[in-house]
Amino acid sequence: MTARNFDMIVIGAGPGGYVAAIRGAQLGLNVCVVEREHLGGICLNWGCIPTKAMLRSAEVFHLMHRAKEFGLTADGIGYDLDAVVRRSRGVAKQLASGVGHLLKKNKVTVVMGEATLPGPGRVSVTTDKGSEDLAAPAIVLATGARARELPGLEADGKRVWSYRHALVPPHMPRKLLVIGSGAIGIEFASFFNTLGAETTVVEVMERILPVEDAEISGFAKRQFQKQGMTILEGASVRQLDREADSVTAHVEQGGKTEKIEVDTVISAVGIVGNVEGLGLEELGVTVDRTHVVTDEYCRTGVEGLYAIGDVAGPPWLAHKASHEGVMVAELIAGGHPHPIRPGSIAGCTYCHPQVASVGLTEARAKEKGYEVRVGRFPFIGNGKAIALGEPEGLVKTVFDAKTGELLGAHMVGAEVTELIQGYVVARGLESTEAELMQTVFPHPTLSEMMHESVLDAWGRAIHF
Repeated sequence: MTARNFDMIVIGAGPGGYVAAIRGAQLGLNVCVVEREHLGGICLNWGCIPTKAMLRSAEVFHLMHRAKEFGLTADGIGYDLDAVVRRSRGVAKQLASGVGHLLKKNKVTVVMGEATLPGPGRVSVTTDKGSEDLAAPAIVLATGARARELPGLEADGKRVWSYRHALVPPHMPRKLLVIGSGAIGIEFASFFNTLGAETTVVEVMERILPVEDAEISGFAKRQFQKQGMTILEGASVRQLDREADSVTAHVEQGGKTEKIEVDTVISAVGIVGNVEGLGLEELGVTVDRTHVVTDEYCRTGVEGLYAIGDVAGPPWLAHKASHEGVMVAELIAGGHPHPIRPGSIAGCTYCHPQVASVGLTEARAKEKGYEVRVGRFPFIGNGKAIALGEPEGLVKTVFDAKTGELLGAHMVGAEVTELIQGYVVARGLESTEAELMQTVFPHPTLSEMMHESVLDAWGRAIHF
């Protein structure tokens, strides 16, 4: 069988793959993208987007209960979980079809099927109609990742769920146990807790949201507890006893084991890269703990083979994957792009309250030997936050005391996932405290707290 030839083949059409394909096409390359399941990948179909749609429903539900605070009346407040899920799936479907349109508009060839790499520069695709051979001097792996499953804690879709089951829940949990407090775990805990589930979160590390600044995760923990969540830190689930309508979790904490009976468990204990069945080992690709090892330009060490996004390791973020896709496409087209700097990529968690951060935490900055200046500003000191009825939150900035370099920024509170980009831009422009202090922030906005936090690091905050 004669292979179809392209300049560039992308395996996987998630936020890394489809963006790489479009950018390659924009640069004049003849591009093919191979996808085995959904255009848009996990993020768009079963991750970032549908979870945000569900969390928005929970946020509106929460606000409806606060109607009286705003001088409003709302009676008979309730929800239809099936309708919430239908809206979420509709949002995902709309955006997935949008990805198909963008690929078509940019004249990218789409092949739906399962890909393997039988040799350098070659891709074999198993489709519904049989198999097809493709060839290109440049191949980009964008195969993503899937939920990690621990022995004995495997999801069954009935009483023990993965993130995918939680997006189309077969029932509304009454008593919920969430294993893991990273972004996925804490977002689902927030969603179901807001809708009335009695929620317990178990985190094996010493604090929840362990990648965040300790002060921010501590603030978030207190807010979750105010909302009725039970938070167990430094704890692990050793065993799940499953019955038809209940699960008993054996939770070990501080050398003692406690049995917690719930009707639903969500396992959110991390992800593993989709590296199996591709033929990577035969090609000489190095795989470390289910992730493809690459250099700063996403090169695998095998001529013409690149890996981007979740399959290439942390940070496991859609926006990181997209920018790696652009970078790789520009490299393949003969350009000279800058490598992605992980320390300038923001992380966002869309629980209530939201959490967002970029750069070094205070502790990490000190570990790296920096003498730091730290600024803080609470939401309670901001007029817009009070007007919104969202006075609980904190903006924290970490600077190099000697040079004024912005080392990191960390936030918890309403809409901080939108605010964080201001600090991302500042880091990208290598701004110091001087430029940030001299920037005029509009009033009244939540963004004013970003200014005040910078001022506070130098003892100059005005409103606190």
